Amino acid sequence: MKSPLEISHFENYKFYLPLIFLPFWLLLYIYLDSISNYFVYEILGMAKGIHITESIRFFIYEVPKVLLLLVLIVFVVGIIRSFFSPEKTRKVLEGKPLLIGNIMASGLGIVTPFCSCSAIPLFLGFVESGIPLGVTFSFLIAAPMINEIAVVLLFGLFGWKTALIYVSTGLVISIFSGWLIGKLKLEKYVADWVYQTKSGNIEIEGQIISFSERIETGYTAVREIVSKVWIYIVVGIGVGAAAHGYVPEDFMVSVMGKDAWYSVPLAVLIGIPLYSNAAGIIPVVQVLIEKGASLGTSLAFMMAVIGLSLPETIILKKVLKLPLIFIFIGIVASGIMTVGFLFNMIM
Repeated sequence: MKSPLEISHFENYKFYLPLIFLPFWLLLYIYLDSISNYFVYEILGMAKGIHITESIRFFIYEVPKVLLLLVLIVFVVGIIRSFFSPEKTRKVLEGKPLLIGNIMASGLGIVTPFCSCSAIPLFLGFVESGIPLGVTFSFLIAAPMINEIAVVLLFGLFGWKTALIYVSTGLVISIFSGWLIGKLKLEKYVADWVYQTKSGNIEIEGQIISFSERIETGYTAVREIVSKVWIYIVVGIGVGAAAHGYVPEDFMVSVMGKDAWYSVPLAVLIGIPLYSNAAGIIPVVQVLIEKGASLGTSLAFMMAVIGLSLPETIILKKVLKLPLIFIFIGIVASGIMTVGFLFNMIM
């Protein structure tokens, strides 16, 4: 059993560890391109300019780059999330008017822990607290669509402008969709038993969390999230690497280029029934854009896959009637297509 002194030293070690590793992280990230080139061209001795070489180099460079970014951002966001909880989120949103509530709910959805499996408990808790249905939907749309994994991958693979576009348009979709659902007064399409349910709300008031404990939540977030998504990143980048080396550009331009009027609705229709997280789909989208797919069509496809998750929709069937589910899908899909058409026009 560790003594209090040993525990104190261990806590200090965990506190200073990020500061020790940050310089190494920066050096590795800065020189990763040179390291990848040396490994592929010098150690493996592969010739430049051929398909297999380009695919392997793409894979060897992108996988560590994305994982490096993911570890750093997930750690930071994990600390930020320690200041939020579903219960605190509900309290913040209680009593807010519709549009203000939609804006706040969408913003909170980005930083609040969320997954498809928590859709029903969150939905029940929000409804029980008197939060309007439209505000609840703004949260449920924003939380899975705009998360740190999506932002990290978009920033790492496309740059900050595309990441900012994605976050901004995702927020607009979640705010507008929730606002419209609220205006349509669709409460009658919520399962009858939902409004009769009273779940216990237990929260320790005045609980103070030390900064070392918040650091620990960052470590926990890295362990839990990275361990779950790394395989999707590797597979997604692997598929992207194959397409990067072998898919002809003319084919992608004809199907997903901005001149193909049907490309945006087709991308959304294909994306809605698919299921993948940001880690799996964004590396594929990167290659689609490189091969000639337009940014608007690619964003629409990505948002449809991530934002209209099939498992989440199936889970919500337990608390929503079919008309509301179809209205929800229709409104969000329309918003996504609008974003796709808009960016195809201006970019």
